[in-house]
Amino acid sequence: MSFSKFVEVGFKRFIPAPFTLAVLLSIFTIFIAYFFTGERSPENIKSILGYWQDGMWEPALLVFAVQMMLILVLGHVLVLSRPVSWLTEKLTNMVHSNQSAVILVSLSTMIVAFFNWGLGLIFGAIMARKVGEAAVKRGFKINYPLIGAAGYTGLMVWHGGISGSAPLKAAEAGHFTGLFESSGRISTAGLIPDSISTDTTIFSEWNLLIFLTILIIIPATLWLISKKTEFSQIQLPSENKSGSKIIAEGAERLDHSPLLKYLFGLILLAAFFISYSENLSQGNLTPNMLNFFMLSLCILLHKSFVSFLNALEEAIGGAAAILIQFPLYFGVMGIMKETGLVGDIAGFFTSVASQISLPVYTFFSAGLVNIFVPSGGGQWAIQGPIILESALKLDVPLNKMIMAFAYGDQITNMLQPFWALPLLAITRLKAKEILPYTLIMMFVGSLVYICGLLLI
Repeated sequence: MSFSKFVEVGFKRFIPAPFTLAVLLSIFTIFIAYFFTGERSPENIKSILGYWQDGMWEPALLVFAVQMMLILVLGHVLVLSRPVSWLTEKLTNMVHSNQSAVILVSLSTMIVAFFNWGLGLIFGAIMARKVGEAAVKRGFKINYPLIGAAGYTGLMVWHGGISGSAPLKAAEAGHFTGLFESSGRISTAGLIPDSISTDTTIFSEWNLLIFLTILIIIPATLWLISKKTEFSQIQLPSENKSGSKIIAEGAERLDHSPLLKYLFGLILLAAFFISYSENLSQGNLTPNMLNFFMLSLCILLHKSFVSFLNALEEAIGGAAAILIQFPLYFGVMGIMKETGLVGDIAGFFTSVASQISLPVYTFFSAGLVNIFVPSGGGQWAIQGPIILESALKLDVPLNKMIMAFAYGDQITNMLQPFWALPLLAITRLKAKEILPYTLIMMFVGSLVYICGLLLI
């Protein structure tokens, strides 16, 4: 049996759909919270279920869910515009084989994700889809699930990049004081500096060197895998193009008016630069910024409002999975936070660590918690105080601990299919098709990050 057939059969047996995984993870979290936190009583299970449903409908998290849905939908709409289609076609013209496809997609995706995780998320999905379309159109053979996995590699480098939640929050003046006060560890706050500059975290020489190593190792690994896997059938829906010319009458002419769409698009673009000029100068990109910018481009680059709305109708179906799965994971986060499970996991690893091994144990604990709490910022708010406190006790540099947390949080995205939902929607792949390859990326990436932490 070939390698590709072996992993395909294995994952078909053991890996259900992402929604089923979210349900199983929710049940498992309720189970361990009941048996390992508090008393085993009806009151305890009542409290746990309360934390679960409170987490599901947490207003701030629901806002975040809408932001993520808009990133997916607007990114897809942008790709359906003629100028972006032309650009991606030029890029995919460089692809002529399975090997060149995985190198181009993985390398470009990781570079984009280093600058902004949201942009990398949608860019990788788009590139994978366009390579699949190019393979069908030009007749060369690829392993499409492997290309999809290559388009997901940006999520294994994002937290060590410019949009990384933990290092960016650590660079904010007064962040640590608020972080420790919210966790009830006020006595430790006075031992922490006011802030830790990104010069010692994101832009440190050793972090950039680790990122460069990943940029070489991951595409090389995918290239080796691509030589040993079988080609796959690609089934993508044909583009919905209408050859008939629509004759607009009366007020319908406004729907097709290029002048009106350019006017509105330029107003949006002007408002974007006026509102976010300071953020842009600092290189700080937020989900709202990304969505506002993509909306401006969508309006400007589509032929008319009608073209924009038709693309929107085609793209919005891909957000269905995110719409229902986000609340389930928010519920898991609520249980993990309120019952103290995150602290128990982090505390266990730090209790058995030494000065040398603490960053590595932090890497593993962050990776484990990320499976239950797939949100870098939310995880840092819960786990950050424990990590920093243990660093002070064992005299480990705080900037190193912050990046150890970031590396661990990002690497298990290759195991946790939650953030792959946008990619799966755009590429029309299934989680069990890409997971065999992303798991290999997780193991290879983990070796690089652990070696980096030990050698710093």
